[in-house]
Amino acid sequence: MGQKINPLGFRLGATQGHHSLWFSQPKNYSEDLQEDQKIRNCIKNYVKKNMKISSSVEGVAKIKIKKRIDLIQVIIYMGFPKLLIEPGKIKELQMNVQKELNSVNRKLNITITRIANPYGHPNILAEFIAGQLQNRVSFRKAMKKAIELTEQTGTKGIQIQISGRIDGKEIARVEWIREGRVPLQTIRAKIDYCSYTVETIYGVLGIKIWIFVDKD
Repeated sequence: MGQKINPLGFRLGATQGHHSLWFSQPKNYSEDLQEDQKIRNCIKNYVKKNMKISSSVEGVAKIKIKKRIDLIQVIIYMGFPKLLIEPGKIKELQMNVQKELNSVNRKLNITITRIANPYGHPNILAEFIAGQLQNRVSFRKAMKKAIELTEQTGTKGIQIQISGRIDGKEIARVEWIREGRVPLQTIRAKIDYCSYTVETIYGVLGIKIWIFVDKD
């Protein structure tokens, strides 16, 4: 079962929580869900367009959204918040998101939270690997470097999988590497997971990362 279900959804209520916290009527649920996706896409596009960080790492680990009747609170967890801490950048981002939502009845509040160990989060690590692959670095070298960065954060285990036309081969294949323990079938084991796509000159590659953070 641990191989056939999203590790985050598999552990909801045990070691994982929702990234969106709000209640909605059944008839309005789809609209609120699409609104969350618009907020996340707008933030990621803004950061990707404006941030200039080595290896193309944007540094967005996760985005949490809390909604009330008159307020939408967005918390962005970043590993390298160099751009958004500049004066006026958060206000500009808020204006872009507010324009995308086209809502005048609710106030939007965006805050930035810096995380201590950026490369201990799978989303940031996937962005690092994607940047390496786009620069035509060998996939094995990119995965080993990512594991070295993760080991410095004190994680207990990591598994990285890359699929697609790796190195431009005509036949798509799957390559993976694991270091340490990654107990996917243990619900009490806290597993961070992400699925990421990267466009290369040979086509689209898929990156999946599992990180064993802790165990209760």
